[in-house]
Amino acid sequence: MTDFNKKLLYVSLFAVAMAYFESAVVVYLRELYYPEGFSLPLKVINIRMIRIELFRELATIIMMITVSAICGKRFWERFGYFLILFGIWDIFYYVFLKITLDWPSSLLEWDVLFLIPYPWIGPVIAPSLVALLMIIIGISITGLFNRGLYFRPTLITWLLTIIATGMILFSFMYDTDATLRLENPQPYFYWLLISGLTLYLVAYLHSYREIIKQL
Repeated sequence: MTDFNKKLLYVSLFAVAMAYFESAVVVYLRELYYPEGFSLPLKVINIRMIRIELFRELATIIMMITVSAICGKRFWERFGYFLILFGIWDIFYYVFLKITLDWPSSLLEWDVLFLIPYPWIGPVIAPSLVALLMIIIGISITGLFNRGLYFRPTLITWLLTIIATGMILFSFMYDTDATLRLENPQPYFYWLLISGLTLYLVAYLHSYREIIKQL
């Protein structure tokens, strides 16, 4: 097994293990606040618990950044490992929730995705598709470095990525007020998700083609 494959294996194992820890915490929280089963609208949770959850999420990101920094030597290589970590963690988080709680009942069920800086909400399929694309692009970026090629995003890649990020974040946070008011959210904008994912893919492929031309 090559060093690159070993890194992918260890990064994957770390992400899966971290996903289990994350899902275990959610199991405890839902036992406390949603013993009858989780669903929107949200219930009132005291400020202390919300503050703890915010710092838990921040700690999770720091852990992934740290492992990525250890695995890679350059910024974009480390970013590639971060994408892999985040994607695998996100997908297996839902896998473990399904195993332990038999939730979600379908990929269209809504969830609170993130709390920083405001609550992100959306159907489970949305972050799952984003995570899948992150894994694919992350493996591609780190694979380039393994071949001695350096990933450098072009101006077009930057512009498309910024637009795509804005579209997907808006799809998660456009109805944050409903979450804060403990109300059911408005229907999810799937067209924003699909458009954002498409732009991400186009953006990456543009830089990838430019890099391959160096061969």
